[in-house]
Amino acid sequence: MFADTLAKFLEFITAHYVLSGTFIVLVVLLIVQQSRNAGRNLSSRELTAMVNRDEAFILDIRPKKEFSTGHIVGSVNISNDQLKDKMAELEKHKDKTIIVVCASGMNAGGACAELKKAGFTAARLSGGITGWRSENLPVVK
Repeated sequence: MFADTLAKFLEFITAHYVLSGTFIVLVVLLIVQQSRNAGRNLSSRELTAMVNRDEAFILDIRPKKEFSTGHIVGSVNISNDQLKDKMAELEKHKDKTIIVVCASGMNAGGACAELKKAGFTAARLSGGITGWRSENLPVVK
C-alpha cells in the first residue's frame, strides 16, 4: 500500500515538476522568512551567559498555571495571549535582549515576532522549558 502511494506521488512529481518545484521553493522561502521574524534560537548556555552579563531579560509566555509548576530563575510571566496588552510593562527592558521561553520552543517564535515589531530585540530559548529541564538545569516554583 505504501509503495503504491509512493509510486503515485513520484509519478505526480515527475509529471508536474514545475508545480512541485515551485511548491518546494515557496515552502523554503516561508521557513526562512518565519525564522528571521521569530528571532534567533539560543541554547541554555547562551541564555545563561547573557543573563550573567546582564544583557538579557527572560519572558516566560506559558499560562500562569504552567509557569507556577516551575520556571527559570528571574523570569517574568506574561502569557502569550496577554502579550500585546502588557507590552508596555516590558519597556524598561528595551535595552536588553528579551529571551522568550515557552513550553517546547514552538510558540516563542510568534511572541518574538510581536516583540520585534514593537521595537524590542528578541530571541527564543531553543527547546523551551522542556529543553531546559532535560539538561537538568534549575527551575523555581
